[in-house]
Formats: sequence, C-alpha cells, structure tokens
Amino acid sequence: MWYMAFIRFIRRRIILALILLVSLSYCVVSYLQKNDFLDGDEVEPIRRTQPFIWRTLQQHNSTNEAEVYCRNSIQGKVLIVDDRGFVCPRQEVLLNGCCNDVSNTVNQYSCETCKSNNCCAIYEYCISCCLHPDKRDVLESVLGKAEQTNVLFASVADHFELCLAKCRTNSQSVQHENSYKDPRAKHCYGELSPGSSVEGEV
Repeated sequence: MWYMAFIRFIRRRIILALILLVSLSYCVVSYLQKNDFLDGDEVEPIRRTQPFIWRTLQQHNSTNEAEVYCRNSIQGKVLIVDDRGFVCPRQEVLLNGCCNDVSNTVNQYSCETCKSNNCCAIYEYCISCCLHPDKRDVLESVLGKAEQTNVLFASVADHFELCLAKCRTNSQSVQHENSYKDPRAKHCYGELSPGSSVEGEV
C-alpha cells in the first residue's frame, strides 16, 4: 500500500518540476566548476632541482688512476664510450667501467662519424664528440631551450647524462614514425636536424 502512495506522490507535477529544477541547477554548477578547473590546467615550466654539472678537460686529465670509476654507455655491441669521452671496443673496457686509455684503439672526444651539423652515424661517437669541452656552448643552448618543456632534459644531472639522452632521443632526426631524415647520421647532439644543410658541407 505504501508503494502505491509513493508512486502517486512522485507523479505529482510539483515534485517532478522540483526534481527537474534540482537536476538543472546541478548541471549548471558542475559546468561552471569544470571551466574553473580547465583554466588552472596550464602547463607549468619544468624547473631543475639540482645544478647541472659540467665536466672540464682538467677534471678528465687530473684524476688519480687508482680511484677512477667510470659510467659508460653499456649498450653497444661493438663500441663503448665512458664518461671521460673515451670510445673503445667492448673488449677494451676495464673492470672499473673505463675504457683502457693506454690502448691504441681507444680515442678521446672522437667525432669520427660526425658531420658539421652535430649529427653522427654511430651512437658512441655522438656521445664522445658531445662530451668534448668545446661543445659546451652548443649543449648549453640545447639545454636552455629544452629544459622548460622536456622532462627528460630537465632531469639530467651532468654532461654525460645529457649527451647520452641527446644522442639517443632526437625527434628532429625522425622524418616519419619509422624513418629518419638521414639514416647515415641519426644521432644528434646539436640544434640542427640531420637534414639541415650547413654552409661549406657537401
């Protein structure tokens, strides 16, 4: 019996109008709050939490050989580059992670496969060339432009990490999803894209 009384109560026009009014006011309030939420959804620039560490040529040359430990690129099948800028065959890597710099096959700051637009054919040579102290101005420019919009470049702590990331991830070297602008020089650390022409380069 109470069920029928409840149905009659809801069928009354006043109750239906009240439900409609409450629903409509809820929709309007929700819409206004949504706009306020979207206005506060602007992309904030990413700020570096720790200072960036540049390694100088003096630091590379003045280290005590007994206590040296190097980070290296790890992934190369044939070549490895360490954080001192030495490129070496994988079999020339010492137990401390450094390339054996007394070997004839080891070169420091080698730009062997690199072009004048700062793009290289081989990843390890890109890192080695990027680590050269003379490339600091190029890297500071790249870092300054990318730091505010790119989480990856804002999170790198030092020169070696920047070169690892920059040589590996360069959206400017990709033409389409799976093809490069210049497949022979796709690892870049500078601002120019691989297809860019540089004066004096043929």
